[in-house]
Amino acid sequence: MPASHSPASLDLFEASLRIIAAGQASSGAFVASPTFSQYPYAWLRDGAFVAEGLDLAGRLDRSGLFHGWVARIIVRSRAGMGRAMDRARRGQLPAADEYLHCRYDLDGRVADADWPTFQLDGPGIWLWSLAHHEHHGGVVAGEVREAARLAARYLAVLWPLPCADAWEESPEHVHTSTLAAIRAGLEAAVSLDRRLAREPEVATARAAIAGRLSTFRGAFTKWSGSTAVDASLLWMAAPYETLEPTEPRFAATLSRIESELITADGGVHRYREDTFYGGGAWPLLTAAYGRVLLRRGAPGDLERAWAALRWIERQADEQGRLPEQVADHAFAPHRVGEWRARWGESARPLLWSHAAYLALHVELGAHERETEAGARPEPEARPEPGAAGRKDLAAP
Repeated sequence: MPASHSPASLDLFEASLRIIAAGQASSGAFVASPTFSQYPYAWLRDGAFVAEGLDLAGRLDRSGLFHGWVARIIVRSRAGMGRAMDRARRGQLPAADEYLHCRYDLDGRVADADWPTFQLDGPGIWLWSLAHHEHHGGVVAGEVREAARLAARYLAVLWPLPCADAWEESPEHVHTSTLAAIRAGLEAAVSLDRRLAREPEVATARAAIAGRLSTFRGAFTKWSGSTAVDASLLWMAAPYETLEPTEPRFAATLSRIESELITADGGVHRYREDTFYGGGAWPLLTAAYGRVLLRRGAPGDLERAWAALRWIERQADEQGRLPEQVADHAFAPHRVGEWRARWGESARPLLWSHAAYLALHVELGAHERETEAGARPEPEARPEPGAAGRKDLAAP
């Protein structure tokens, strides 16, 4: 029985929708994890990916609430963003009361936590997710559309600055994954408002970012000067779709990810030197890998995409909750204990993991239906009544 029709798959799909719904505040924000002590906040990044999964699952109402929450934060932050842009034009880093933070309390206030907060991928991923929302039938109007313009102009100025990466790490670097998110966001913003393409700073950024994506021996790397590969680079091909899976640099990156970051059981890890909770495998990255394979469509890719879905399903507990990561094949197993002693088990449930599962599940189901439809014999073509007569009349 195909995984999309199996009881386990259907149960986890419905459980994922329930868990995400329970994790959405009345404000529209998505809590990263309702049970993990360090994740009571709403990240722009996590929420934008959750919204994409909900779009694909047909829950535009919930994704729309999230986009409204982000828009209110951005519009309220307009003055500070303007000061951040002025600093960036002088080559300076913005102050904490100026830039958009990577995470907020569920009511939209700046979160009080001792973690890096300057992170530019979040607004980029949000813009991409917002355009995805509109493309799938969501309404983007009023304050939300104005917030998109503000975010695009902000990113068009701040994009060259170093900041923390998708994992809240290494804030001293300009990260390739971050640039990819900004690039996807700017392209999405232009699709929402074509006038942005004519604004000089937006046009300059769109042209320049592609040339700043760092590589080593033909494959993308974490940052300029690094030789390491990071699985967040998968998002370039899926879900951002700013590069085809067969594009030579991405193909080389995918090859490295497959050889360096995927362990024997099929789980995808973040990067080789990862020690957070031992550097385990992440369901959300495994889902991204499956989605890349679906887009590439090489022999065996469909089977590997199904295997990715099944791997994710095996990580769910009896309540249908997916974790942030799994330590069974951790890269640094000796470091697992220290994190568990500090904060307990890895976050479970992580809403982002559930949304990533929804996205892969929906795309595999759509591919299966398309394949079945293509296998059916075409009905015999029959001329419409009177068609021959009309052709005769039209003939010279």
